[in-house]
Amino acid sequence: MNKDKEEIRNKIEKKKIRLAAYEERELIMLSPKGVQSYGIGSRNVARYNTDLAQVRAAIKELEDEIKELENYLKGKRPRKAFGIVPRDI
Repeated sequence: MNKDKEEIRNKIEKKKIRLAAYEERELIMLSPKGVQSYGIGSRNVARYNTDLAQVRAAIKELEDEIKELENYLKGKRPRKAFGIVPRDI
């Protein structure tokens, strides 16, 4: 049991490191350094090296995973979803 908790703590730490990297990447993308600008004649284009929406989705996913693992350490079980189909008998 203690070994399982230690593995979960290790997973949490790894996910927190990844989360910090994604948050740093988001900050860079939102700064002027994160945008590539090109110009040919009178036309200009600006774009990100990576997709901001993907970075934000990864941040949200990691936050949810960390929260779930921390709750598991505290003894809270994850919520289970189930469906009910009403029938007329």
